[in-house]
Amino acid sequence: MPIKINNIFKNIPDNLPDELTEILLSKGDVKIEKIVSKGHSSPDGFWYDQDKNEFVLLVEGKAKLIFENKKGSIILEKGDYVNIPAHAKHRVEWTDPENETIWLAVYY
Repeated sequence: MPIKINNIFKNIPDNLPDELTEILLSKGDVKIEKIVSKGHSSPDGFWYDQDKNEFVLLVEGKAKLIFENKKGSIILEKGDYVNIPAHAKHRVEWTDPENETIWLAVYY
């Protein structure tokens, strides 16, 4: 079987009215997604409460995360990563409105 080369920076539309999510790989208990945001955030009052752990790498851009049970926020910049335990309620408060924020999320 030939090995296919892909690029995380390809296939990003010029206009992003909605956040773009693309599953790059899903196998067993592991799923890897590319997420592209540009000024997007979680809806008011919405908290992610996921059944799986989530490792997030910010490949490009800037973002602000808030965790329900923690005071303050986390600012992520290009190259930063965080491991979010299952059921750690969190939300995306802000992403850079001027430039694409590209996330690599690994759910396990």
